[in-house]
Amino acid sequence: MLLHGIFPPITTPFYPDGNVYFKKLESNVERYSRTPVAGIVVLGSTGEAIMLSDQEQRDVFKAAREAAAPNKVLIAGTGIESAIETLRLTEYAAELGYDVAMVRTPHYYRKQMQPANMLAFYRTVADRSPLPVIIYNFPQATGYDIPAEVVIELAGHPNLIGIKESSGDVEKVRKMVEGTRQVKRSATVTETFDAVTPRMLAAAASSGPLVSGAESMLVSVGALAGTVESSPRLAEERHMGHSVSSAPKAFSSAVTVVGKMKTRQKEVGFQVLVGAAHKLQPSLDAGAVGAILAFACPAPTACYEIYAAWKEGDAELARLKQERIGAAAQRVGDLGVPGFKHGMDFNGYYGGPSRLPFLPLTADLKAEIERLLADIRN
Repeated sequence: MLLHGIFPPITTPFYPDGNVYFKKLESNVERYSRTPVAGIVVLGSTGEAIMLSDQEQRDVFKAAREAAAPNKVLIAGTGIESAIETLRLTEYAAELGYDVAMVRTPHYYRKQMQPANMLAFYRTVADRSPLPVIIYNFPQATGYDIPAEVVIELAGHPNLIGIKESSGDVEKVRKMVEGTRQVKRSATVTETFDAVTPRMLAAAASSGPLVSGAESMLVSVGALAGTVESSPRLAEERHMGHSVSSAPKAFSSAVTVVGKMKTRQKEVGFQVLVGAAHKLQPSLDAGAVGAILAFACPAPTACYEIYAAWKEGDAELARLKQERIGAAAQRVGDLGVPGFKHGMDFNGYYGGPSRLPFLPLTADLKAEIERLLADIRN
């Protein structure tokens, strides 16, 4: 699965009495689906996942899935302290039609979380997961920072396709990118090199051939997920039933037709995403391919503009766009989930209250957020 671009880890809306406000959740997801973000993360840290019951988590997954546009990659936050519970929630997300599982590092028994423990945990989850898996490292919340060396070793697993690295350590990003360059995988993309989801394929396949007599081809799950351990052209040729040998390319020129949609293969490797909005541009320069940013909840377009300028090779514009959000991203981040939720209220989404032990923001803090976001409207 292609994970290039910006992903908001959406918040979970609540009524004042603390119950999940599903109508507002659906409304937020529908609005994010109209922005240029690449996809949506459901039940990450910003989603207050650890504040929800097991049933609430499942209900939130279901409501968000039903409201999301087919072309947005859906990432489910399924990490729980044990491998078996992580797999149970991941299997449920897969049944709903999610595309990727984001699994945070176990941390409660952090003194025992040695490299061998992490290797065993993630390999077990990846072995059995019906979805491709990305590691989620958030040491500011967990108190545990997975070493780059462990990530590099895990990157060889065919079902571990990337990491969300939220430490804000740009040099660690660079080290992981350099240490995983040997990983060669391909993912199915559109003609314009955007991600292809199974929901898109299902819609395309049911719509009939592109032209009369055109052959509809199925795309392999491995190719779609980015777990094909070969060059893109090799994967494409094998898919077409040919026997070839060739050096890897950045993408395959061969086109596969699925109903009314044309797809191709793009080399993706091990995909590093970051979680610090105020360091987005330097992280991209260090080799990250995208970001899962809490600041994209109130300001998805402002975050995307940094990525788009960087993607176009306009370093000066990317720098200017980065400077534009820097102070706001850092300060709102310091205020945590209540800060992001108020920013959403200010920018036309529904943020609303958070669950205890989060407290409501004071009037002064709300006014500060509004000043910081005055020129960052989305």
